Amino acid sequence: MAENNRAVVKLKERFANALLDCTEYRGEVTVTVKKENILEVLKCLRDDLRYNFLTDVTAVDYLGQDPRFMVVYHLMSIPNKDRIRVKAPLTEADCSIDSATALWNSADWVEREAYDMFGIDFKNHPNLVRILMTDDWVGHPLRKDYPLQGPDREPYKGRLS
Repeated sequence: MAENNRAVVKLKERFANALLDCTEYRGEVTVTVKKENILEVLKCLRDDLRYNFLTDVTAVDYLGQDPRFMVVYHLMSIPNKDRIRVKAPLTEADCSIDSATALWNSADWVEREAYDMFGIDFKNHPNLVRILMTDDWVGHPLRKDYPLQGPDREPYKGRLS
């Protein structure tokens, strides 16, 4: 169970008010935290619990739900051979979160990708510019409301489920 995981126990002790959810599925632990506390939680995981490798940062668009976006961090503790997923919800109105580049250099390009594809604004990122799409591209292609045939087409008006 997630409650018995050493990282979850430590995070509940230090960040009880910041944790929104803790789950485990097939041995993979996921903690959901308030976006305001993301850097503190990630720093604790890196420094105190030895999750020393940020493998990925991505986002999910839950169009039609509030909060609409979820930023997802995948961390690995190489010394402990352990993984954890950290998620932070973002509303459509305030689609920004602190950058993890101060903690891991590897956050640079993956945060740029999440910005490029989803429009997530990573505050204090050293070079938050498009990485996959051209500089003159309009919109963010992995958003669920992005037009299926490109930016000059009507958005999809189908089912939002």
